Amino acid sequence: MDSQEKALEMGTQEQLEQPIEAPIEATVVEEPVEEVAAEEPVAAEEPAVVEEPAPAIEEVVAAEEPAAVEKEPAAVEEPVTAEEPVTVEEPAAVEELERKVYESKKEILERVKEIAHGDEPLQKDEIDYLKTVFYKLHIAERDAQFKAYTEAGGDPATYQIVPDSEEEAFKAEMGIIKEKRAQLFKEQEAEKADNLKKKLDIIEKIKALVTSPEEANKSYQTFKALQQEWKEIKNVPAEKANELWRNYQLYVEQFYDLLKLNSEAREYDFKKNLELKTKLCEAAERLAEEPDVISAFHQLQKLHQEYRETGPVNKELREEIWTRFKTASTVINKRHQQHFEALRAKEEENLARKTVLCEKVEAIASAESKGSNDWEKRTKEIIDIQAEWKTIGFAPQKMNVKIFERFRAACDDFFTKKAEYFKTLKETFKENAEKKRALIEKAKALQDSTEWKSTSDKLIALQKEWKTIGMVPKKLGDQLWEEFLGACNKFFEARNAAGAGQRSEEHQNLAKKREVIEKLKAIAEESGEGLQEKVQKLVEEYQSIGHVPFKEKDKVYEEYHAVLDKLYAELNISVAKRRLNKFKSSLKQVAERGENALDNERARLMRQYETIKQEVQTYENNLGFLNASSKKGNSLIDEMNRKVQKLKDDMNLVREKIKAIDAENRE
Repeated sequence: MDSQEKALEMGTQEQLEQPIEAPIEATVVEEPVEEVAAEEPVAAEEPAVVEEPAPAIEEVVAAEEPAAVEKEPAAVEEPVTAEEPVTVEEPAAVEELERKVYESKKEILERVKEIAHGDEPLQKDEIDYLKTVFYKLHIAERDAQFKAYTEAGGDPATYQIVPDSEEEAFKAEMGIIKEKRAQLFKEQEAEKADNLKKKLDIIEKIKALVTSPEEANKSYQTFKALQQEWKEIKNVPAEKANELWRNYQLYVEQFYDLLKLNSEAREYDFKKNLELKTKLCEAAERLAEEPDVISAFHQLQKLHQEYRETGPVNKELREEIWTRFKTASTVINKRHQQHFEALRAKEEENLARKTVLCEKVEAIASAESKGSNDWEKRTKEIIDIQAEWKTIGFAPQKMNVKIFERFRAACDDFFTKKAEYFKTLKETFKENAEKKRALIEKAKALQDSTEWKSTSDKLIALQKEWKTIGMVPKKLGDQLWEEFLGACNKFFEARNAAGAGQRSEEHQNLAKKREVIEKLKAIAEESGEGLQEKVQKLVEEYQSIGHVPFKEKDKVYEEYHAVLDKLYAELNISVAKRRLNKFKSSLKQVAERGENALDNERARLMRQYETIKQEVQTYENNLGFLNASSKKGNSLIDEMNRKVQKLKDDMNLVREKIKAIDAENRE
């Protein structure tokens, strides 16, 4: 065998092309391939290159992300009528590489300009990452501006989003990048079409060589040149790649069949190829230990490329070496398949969780809210659900946008209804404020009158009418009330000053009441029996005394009740102890009445306890409706508070009696 023939045999099987690459704008959506081709090609022992599928995960849509929802103030404040919709930021893709951390939009914009106007390759992953980070920073700035506006007292209903020059510049640069990517894709497609034409031409030339068997050995150098030319030509259209390769392989094999090669050189070539393919098998087997599934899959593709570029081995070993390589490839492909199946399972789980959140928001949005507090409570629930939504990853690609739109629609529905409610409430506040201003004008018109009786009746009627008017914002309500009260007080103080003779009697009454107060203070220092009767007599004496001067009324009232409250507290404790001790001493007598006597007594006390408890709740609820905004004391509220305290003391006594019965039962 001459050197030319030996070189011919050793140079075979370098004809397989590189894997078909997807264009920059394309998104691979095929399912992961379970394993490589099941059958051995006609003259090459390698499987076809397995394309990696893209994960079925949505990108973060940042360009139109809405702002965060601000908390609605309580009903007594001015309502917020312009709610902003939900912010839903999807988490980054699972296989996202480590990225540079950008601190400002300006930094990102500079990098985007470099890409848009430079010559570096366009990396889709980096461009998507820059877009995501830019809009996260942009949304954070917009939220901060809105918050600062509302905290400064601005009306959310009139808030205007300030145009952002950096965002406009960013959009412009991204438009340039999009055009460059489109142009690059167009050029790549044209190049692939040209490559297809060149490879078809090479096939025709090899086909022509096969038709002249007697010239095969002489045509070897031409054949080798065509092989090298084929190898240097890169990608072709994906839909033509397999058919093109089959035709090429067919005529290459036919050419080799025509060659009369020295068997010794052929065996040497087979041995060399076996060594190379054995190393490739070992490398593929080691990939089973690679922790990074994606990296292992990519490395396997390179091994497939090397395998197909390596020549044939002895026919007896061909199936064995191919089976070994295929088995190792199957392990990697199955891991890759399982990896994406796990991703899809997680996406289905995320879809189920997001569907539940959508249903919750829809239920809240459709429920009837009865007042400002109810709206506040439901707003907090929505915000909590929005926060939970942000912790959930992507749903399946086909449903990710739909479920997001459903969620945002439900949130928008709720906040639209809320804005309408507070808009109506604001109009009601305005009407109530106008009614109160009208009463203020009427009171001011009467404040200088000397018709004491008729004017008093008119002012009292105005005060009653005032109470029938609904709420207004707290700050304005306090201001209007002070103005109205000032006009009323001016008249009544003048009326009181005119009744000088009556004042003398009132001062005498004041002295009598102070004397009673001093007696009560003295009793507070005493101890022993009969204190309750003494206190009751002094209370009756105090109540029989007439009016005191108006300016002293609140002060003497407070002094009287301060000492009286102290006495009652001490008397209640003492009486309660006596009652409890008496009850405990009678328990044995109760037990002797029958087997269930103690249980019956306990049940009676439990009913008594619940009755008192309900009465306490009724008083406390009524207290919540009383208007205690006046700077001066409210005697009705004070009396109700005392009743509540007395009932709570009674509850405590009943509770102690129940404990005593339980202790007796344990004995």
